[in-house]
Amino acid sequence: MLPPPAAFYFPWEINTDLVKDGVSVRLFGRLTSYVPEESKAVLSGQQSSAQCHVSVQTTLVEPFQPILGAQYFVLGEIEKTDGLSGVILHARALTCVDGVDLALMQQAIMEQRRFFKERETKMNVQAPRCESPHT
Repeated sequence: MLPPPAAFYFPWEINTDLVKDGVSVRLFGRLTSYVPEESKAVLSGQQSSAQCHVSVQTTLVEPFQPILGAQYFVLGEIEKTDGLSGVILHARALTCVDGVDLALMQQAIMEQRRFFKERETKMNVQAPRCESPHT
């Protein structure tokens, strides 16, 4: 059986209880720093006036040509830590997506979430109930 597909998360959702340890996620954010000696990058995203940062372990995607300030899309697994960052995203894929309309991307992600939630609700309502033949 295949694992469930990675769900989209926003940078400000990664450090919450929504995301469990070991879960596959898709994330996008602006590359704010990259330290090649440590194979570590930091992506950021803004929600209202708050700036949120996510640490990304880049060991599996190196070498790559980082463009500081560019938008990146990451596919990887979450590791919860006790350190200052709290969460590390181990990247399996890291792609520059500079030029993507972020407002439209956020709107599409929210619409996808609504669709999946609605579909799950319908499937739970339509699920046949198993009754014992002895009742």
